[in-house]
Amino acid sequence: MKKIVVLGLSGLLALSSLFVSCDSVKNANNTQKGAGIGVVAGGLIGGILGNNLGKGGNAALGAAIGAAVGGGTGALIGNKMDKQAREIDQALPGADVERVGEGIHLTLNENAVRFDTNKSTLTSAAKTNLDKLVPVFNEYADTNIEIFGYTDNTGKPEYNLTLSGQRAASVKSYLISKGINSGRFKTSGLGIADPIATNDTPEGRSQNRRVEFAITANDKMVNDAKVEAGK
Repeated sequence: MKKIVVLGLSGLLALSSLFVSCDSVKNANNTQKGAGIGVVAGGLIGGILGNNLGKGGNAALGAAIGAAVGGGTGALIGNKMDKQAREIDQALPGADVERVGEGIHLTLNENAVRFDTNKSTLTSAAKTNLDKLVPVFNEYADTNIEIFGYTDNTGKPEYNLTLSGQRAASVKSYLISKGINSGRFKTSGLGIADPIATNDTPEGRSQNRRVEFAITANDKMVNDAKVEAGK
């Protein structure tokens, strides 16, 4: 797998110190119980990181981290996400799979889902690659999937914002057409934000015309993990 980042308690606290005051981190520490991080602290730190990364960094990454639950429940969810991330990477080697917190950050760049300039329609190659993800998404049905669409910097920002939303919606619609429950999805268009490559070259602009996913536990997965953790 290209990137696996599993942030535990120490990693989350270290990152949170970049964005919040020392008092806030101290308060988060006070909620810890035993060897693991408590549910309240996990949610607090996850929310802090998610909000800040979403504003100044990568929105999909922030969303994946921001859904953290923490504690024994979070550990059980994380184990399931580990398995799903490995299966995604095996199914679609061209994707960039990143395990963060208790979620998955998935980037479908030009090697996986490619968009032509000013287009939101999926190419045949893009559909073929999305088909490879469908069995994995169906196997792990107790997850929410948030899709973020992006563009290069060609054209006006307002137009690109709309176009990026259409790209995310195209991916969502295609996955739903393949039998994935529509209630699992949210979409956002972020236009030219968060470029992953230079917009000064055709190759870089191609990489920026992409979609990213934040895959997180839904209520059922969280509740099932709570029950299992309490046994």
